[in-house]
Amino acid sequence: MKTAMTDQEKATVAPDSAMNLGTPTAVANFIRFLETGVAPEGLFSPNLFSDVMLPHWRIQAETAEGLLAIRKENHPWPGQVRAARVENTEHGFTMEFEERWHNQGQEWYARELALADVDGDTITELAIYCTGDWDEAQQREHAAAIHIVRP
Repeated sequence: MKTAMTDQEKATVAPDSAMNLGTPTAVANFIRFLETGVAPEGLFSPNLFSDVMLPHWRIQAETAEGLLAIRKENHPWPGQVRAARVENTEHGFTMEFEERWHNQGQEWYARELALADVDGDTITELAIYCTGDWDEAQQREHAAAIHIVRP
């Protein structure tokens, strides 16, 4: 059964995001997973294939449990997600987003792109491309060197 996104979940998705009625529950639940590290029931297929690409590394899993282990080992901190863009595809959705979290006395940042195949509200395949985790020094260096036209 599909449920409507809460006002808080709608606010998390940028107003210029392109979403139709096909994937809002999967998107909202995926954002909730990214922010908490806890997968809402039914978000991932038990035999989910996931492929996580980092700047100098690549990690894959063949089950939902495998993806949860990857997340726990590589990014266990809760935080906030801002979806800059969400678009439906023939098989699911793409989401361009940034994550921010607090760890080791610093505010961290990462920019990412997720490609998800969806069956109903369940993600069956997932690829995530990540810039890597930027500490405050990296963020300051980038801000001083590069002018970003759009957030």
